[in-house]
Parts: sequence; C-alpha cells; structure tokens
Amino acid sequence: MARWEPGARERLVVAAVDLFAEQGYDATTVAQIAERAGVTKSTFFRHFPDKRELLVAGQETLSRLLAEGIADAPADASPLEAVAGGLRRAATAMGPMNRELAPRLKAAVAASTELQERDALKSVGLAAAMTAALTARGLPDATAALASELGVLAFKRGYFEWSESDRGDADPAEFLVAALEELRAASASLD
Repeated sequence: MARWEPGARERLVVAAVDLFAEQGYDATTVAQIAERAGVTKSTFFRHFPDKRELLVAGQETLSRLLAEGIADAPADASPLEAVAGGLRRAATAMGPMNRELAPRLKAAVAASTELQERDALKSVGLAAAMTAALTARGLPDATAALASELGVLAFKRGYFEWSESDRGDADPAEFLVAALEELRAASASLD
C-alpha cells in the first residue's frame, strides 16, 4: 500500500463516500475505506479520528475562509454583504472533487442518522465561525447569529445547486451568493 503517497486524505474521503453510497455508512469499516484508498489503517487514523469525521474533512478550512471573507469585507458592508464576502472566499476552496462527491455525499447523509448528526454539528461550527467574525466587526450578537445562520443555509443550498448544475465551468461563488440573495428576499417576506 502507498503509505506516504500524496493525496491520501482526498483519496480517503472519496473512498469513504463511495463506500457509504454503495453499502451504507454502518456497513462500511475503516479497514475497507483504507483499502479502497490504497493506504494503511494507521494512515487513515493519522488523517481522521474515525469514519464519521470524513464527512467534515474540509470544515476547518471552510470556517477559516468564511471568517476571513467576512473580516475582509468593506467596513460599511451590511451583515449579509459581509457574509456574501465569506461565501465568495469559501468558494475558492471548492473544486471538481467537491462537485463530483456532492450528490453521493448528500445520499449518504440522508441514509444515516449518525451522519445527519455530524452534518448538523458541521453547520453549527460554520455558523459559529461566521458569528465570531461578524461580532468582531461590531455587530450585536443576535444580528450576527441570524446573518450567520442565513449564511449556512445559503452555503448548503448554493453548494448543492452548484453540484447539480449542468454548467461544468460554473463558479461556485455565483451559486452561494445567489442562494443568499434568495434567502434575503424570503426573509423580507416574513413580516
């Protein structure tokens, strides 16, 4: 097995998503994931504490990019304009692999209560990162929390719309920001 070959983390994620889609999350073992990825079990555990964490492989990066985009927004930007800046920055980390895995990942999460719980925790983490960045800009807690939750919803909606788009060269930022605008319009109709 290729123990030190580059790309092991990405291969583990792809192998896991494929196996989750083929045989279900519960029936998939760490040994099977490692074997499919062409690495040892110990290599698996160097990258992930358990198979559930494969779902959130990019969460730290996304959280950092969302917060950086919000922090870098112009000082006079509205809360949602700042969130849009975060979404644009997060989109820079989304590539062909993300697009390819999205439908299988969505199916795997839908079929597993444990993965649904982990996905919910991922959403909480992304919202917390955005909330912290927005409060650092001087926004009240409630405003920052609401804008962050809309940002998480926009990220999820935009990500899956991008992954299902027929346009192979589509910029994910376009879909994330469009989803945020749609949610902004929808929230205005709540009064």
